[in-house]
Amino acid sequence: MERTLSAEERIRKAEEIYYKRKMQNQGVRVSANASNKSSKPNYKLFNKVILQALICITIYVIFYLVQNSNYIFSDNVLNTIKNILSYDINFQKVYQDLNGYIENLKNKDNESDGQNVENEGQELNETEKNPVTEENIGGAQETTEQETVDEQASVDPNAGLSQMEIDAKYIKENYSLTLPIQGTITSRYGLRNPTTSSVPKNHTGIDIAANTGTVIYAALDGIVKIASSEGDYGNHLRIEKDDIAIYYAHCNKLYVKEGEQIKQGDAIAEVGATGNVTGPHLHFEIRREDRYVNPDLIMQF
Repeated sequence: MERTLSAEERIRKAEEIYYKRKMQNQGVRVSANASNKSSKPNYKLFNKVILQALICITIYVIFYLVQNSNYIFSDNVLNTIKNILSYDINFQKVYQDLNGYIENLKNKDNESDGQNVENEGQELNETEKNPVTEENIGGAQETTEQETVDEQASVDPNAGLSQMEIDAKYIKENYSLTLPIQGTITSRYGLRNPTTSSVPKNHTGIDIAANTGTVIYAALDGIVKIASSEGDYGNHLRIEKDDIAIYYAHCNKLYVKEGEQIKQGDAIAEVGATGNVTGPHLHFEIRREDRYVNPDLIMQF
């Protein structure tokens, strides 16, 4: 292995070569060995220069291909490379931000440790004031079922209520309905035993019997959405206000048409016996969001 020359040795060797060449120019003869050594080419240095040139050419070719060869690299790759090369990173600022973040974490840890110590001290003081004994173990803090129900009711006022009860409560709290007619209640909401097979067993409203031609008044203001004579309801109306709908069915005659704005107390129809009925009466039905609601939960008939 060839020994690596130090800087001083290289300088000294260069001076010797310079001196020998100077003597040759002046006619001074040198030995053959010295002449052969000085004229021997330095292949190692030449190879190093060639290698560096090849590396530079390779790097240049790569950069040229990256910038000009769209068929090799897609536009996304080229744009990404350009964006990365365009970044101007301030390493000093990054270091300062990182250092500040670490300091904040240390401060939070210290505050948390201090808070934990303070809480432990408070718990210890409370334990000293109220020592645990056999008398206060167990049933002293038990919660009864009634207390649990009361707590739930305080959080949710509708706890324990059915959907129909919730709807009825909502209507009573937000609207004031009036009786559409005065008459005799012949069938209330819910299951019933009809005298004929054509009458449904599950009654969705309340039937108020009255003479044919008795005027029916609007129990609540709203818009007439349906004024029809089709189906088992015969001549009937559907009047809506917000999400509340009221049906007036089996009428003899309708006074209003679809799209009309109705005020509470307006005359809207007459009692009759149209549709699937056994006698003249008004079928009065209340819905909220198309869910049936028992009128007896809202009004006094």
